[in-house]
Amino acid sequence: MPQLPVISGKDFVKFLQTLGFVVLRINGSHHRLKHPDGRVTTVPVHKNDELPKGLMRKIIREDMDMDLEEFLSLYK
Repeated sequence: MPQLPVISGKDFVKFLQTLGFVVLRINGSHHRLKHPDGRVTTVPVHKNDELPKGLMRKIIREDMDMDLEEFLSLYK
């Protein structure tokens, strides 16, 4: 299985914005993002803390509808 990079919530939101996601709202530390094709995700942004690996994997697979290899090629 490919190794996921260590990413903070703030950096992950910036990456999602480069993919076309737009921040709909911010509720506390949770950023709600939506893509024009209808995909929606929520990313917790707690200072510069890294996102847990399981949560990243869930966002990539279920919310972004990508496999890990595709994500890693786009992230690099």
